[in-house]
Amino acid sequence: MRHIIRNIAIFDGTGSAPVAGAVVIEDRIAAVLHDDAAIAAVEADNVIDGQGGTLMPGMVDSHTHLTWGSSVEKIYHQFILPPEELKVAAWRNARVLLDHGYTSLYSAGALGDQIEPELARAIEAGETPGPRLVPSTLERSPEGEEGVETGDVFNGRGPDAMRAFVAYCAAEGVKSLKLVISGEDALKPGSSGDILYTDAEMLAAGEAARDAGLWIATHAYSPRAITLALEAGARILYHCSFADDAAIDAMAAKKDDIFYAPGPGVSVAALEASPPPHINMSSMKASAAERLELEKVLVPKLKARGVRILPGGDYGFPFNPHGRNARDLEHFVTYYGFTPAEALSAATMLGGQLMGQPVGQVKPGYLADLLLIDGDPTQDVRIMQDANHIKMIMLGGRMHKSPAAQPVTA
Repeated sequence: MRHIIRNIAIFDGTGSAPVAGAVVIEDRIAAVLHDDAAIAAVEADNVIDGQGGTLMPGMVDSHTHLTWGSSVEKIYHQFILPPEELKVAAWRNARVLLDHGYTSLYSAGALGDQIEPELARAIEAGETPGPRLVPSTLERSPEGEEGVETGDVFNGRGPDAMRAFVAYCAAEGVKSLKLVISGEDALKPGSSGDILYTDAEMLAAGEAARDAGLWIATHAYSPRAITLALEAGARILYHCSFADDAAIDAMAAKKDDIFYAPGPGVSVAALEASPPPHINMSSMKASAAERLELEKVLVPKLKARGVRILPGGDYGFPFNPHGRNARDLEHFVTYYGFTPAEALSAATMLGGQLMGQPVGQVKPGYLADLLLIDGDPTQDVRIMQDANHIKMIMLGGRMHKSPAAQPVTA
């Protein structure tokens, strides 16, 4: 089917100001038009009057945990779910994210094995609604003493265990494997400086991933963890809150190869949370406050050096449920000094680059993953947090959410 969407302002994803025009769509974007005569001459099966709204690319979440079960539709107060419920939650969360304008997701790891590759196949086959998905499997962190080789595929020590993990991921259909290099202060105070892998283990993982055509995502807080991630050829680094000047230099030197997602969503939500008396979030709140203060300085430095910085904030906790992901756009403005247009570009054009697919821009030849917004998010990015402002959601030229029927005029 050939569509034309007209009477719109087009935000193309690059960060430039929206421009009036029309977009012609098949399964991909066929044309972006700004001339009234050219627009009037287009023949299409479906003519959509955008009614002065903003047409923009679908958003990308760069740090997604679909198996972290809680969403705006269903909150789980337990983190670990039975296997069948975990699958149900992941399927639901994919659809919830699409409902909220996210047309692509880059997984940062799962709580269950094989769930995400199965979900990615189901989405691609049209069996369940959801965004494009770069799937992962269980987040990998080693157990046992350094230097004592063990063979468990998910937790084993030694270079051979890392190679076995990569081979397992490749066979399963995983596209990006997640390596936890640093500890986590929110769970174990003072552990963010801990280094969980040896140099040899990380280098083995990097070589095996390159050979298998897989990407690596890394949980890294400290300068040494950042260095290990970069040396292993990681595609995306999460957090990096304690980066020093040398780590900043190292990230900037790799700016054409890496992406960085600080993840403010979970930090802000943790600070806002009011847990019941039997839930102690003091360590999580202290860690969140420290990270946010550090990132207020770090993120602008990395941005000035040309590092590609993406939204995606560990959504899926009961206090930070899926469906609130667009809050990260506001956090980029509030905490990191981005303009609304820069934050939107990070969630679209830069997110598309992370996905390695022709998505994230309103540009001829790109896949027609598009949103029609009631209003101008480049003036107030907060409107993206309300799904009611999203009047149309298109994925690959197919409607997931159609704009309201328009009156027929004589």
